[in-house]
Amino acid sequence: MIKREIYNNFEKHLLEKEITLIIGARQTGKTTLMLLLEEKLKTQSKKTVFLSLDNEQDMEYFRSQKDLINFLKLNLGESKGYVFIDEIQRKENAGLFLKGIYDQNFPYKFIVSGSGSLELKEKIHESLAGRKKIFEIMPISFKEFINYKTKYKYENKIIDFFKYDRNLPQQLFEEYVKYGGYPRVVISETHDNKISSIKEIYTSYIEKDIMNLLNIQKSESFSNLLTILSSQIGQLVNYTELSSTLDLDVNTVKKYLWYLRKTFINIKVSPYFKNVRKELIKAPVFYFSDLGMRNYAFNRLSYFNLLQDGGFLFQNLIFLLLKDKYPNSTINYWRSKGGAEVDFILNLGISSYPIEVKYKNLKDLNISKSIVSYIGEYKPAKFFVINK
Repeated sequence: MIKREIYNNFEKHLLEKEITLIIGARQTGKTTLMLLLEEKLKTQSKKTVFLSLDNEQDMEYFRSQKDLINFLKLNLGESKGYVFIDEIQRKENAGLFLKGIYDQNFPYKFIVSGSGSLELKEKIHESLAGRKKIFEIMPISFKEFINYKTKYKYENKIIDFFKYDRNLPQQLFEEYVKYGGYPRVVISETHDNKISSIKEIYTSYIEKDIMNLLNIQKSESFSNLLTILSSQIGQLVNYTELSSTLDLDVNTVKKYLWYLRKTFINIKVSPYFKNVRKELIKAPVFYFSDLGMRNYAFNRLSYFNLLQDGGFLFQNLIFLLLKDKYPNSTINYWRSKGGAEVDFILNLGISSYPIEVKYKNLKDLNISKSIVSYIGEYKPAKFFVINK
């Protein structure tokens, strides 16, 4: 079993009345975490019900609010109970459906999950305002991956492990940046099985989340957009160029990019600026939520070459590490009209820290012109250069 750090947050939130809403990309482990929570509650002699809208029989209880309430009363009675509902996005108007039940103030705690579809993310968010807390499940983080692969022997001393063992950490790094962190991929033993798993996840995403849910007719254009983005990690995205290359109008390109963000595939990073006249503020850059998905979209899994792609993947990995460590922060990039650039600006409250990423083993700090330019402009208290 792969330990997920977010599990403890779920467990703590069981004490709160508001709905625990778990969302995320397909096959990131939402159902597994819910089953673990239910199992623990059962060992504490708590009353539980687990329903999945993937199950035709369970769907019958969702024909109306009255049907579900009667089912819950039959199984949980009038006392405290825990209701797990998986794949809620399959229920039409799910937010209003849950709101009506929640507002009747039954003694039931709801733990609800669903894929990162727009219906779930947008409509449920509005309908359940003030009645839920959202938890986003991402693929396995690098830290979780390292702990799993080392059988949790170095769970609280990863830094020491990296410092004293020079070979295994490098091997694990290469495996993670190649195949990514989808749980099914991580536990697959062979190269062929890993590729097969990633292919199935990718195909399922395109066919179910994109073509069916969003009613996109040109799936080939959408896939091509994903391929282009995978080829330019951390580089400025020009909407007009994408429009011309894909033979789509600019608004459609922007809409597709929005879909990619809302379904947890890509993360958009905007420019950092205080003086609009001096810096480029229009073009964003994009990073992938999972490196295996990126490599598959770019057809790199069978021809993986760290010498060629290592710098881009390392930069994407550092971005994910920053997002994981500082979930409530804002991360930007910086570009000046003069061509100076800094990979990341980490905004923590009133303080902002510039971060350069170098896919090298640096022994001496090399101060580039871009770093000098940024320091001169903003005078940060600290500047970080992250290297191998």
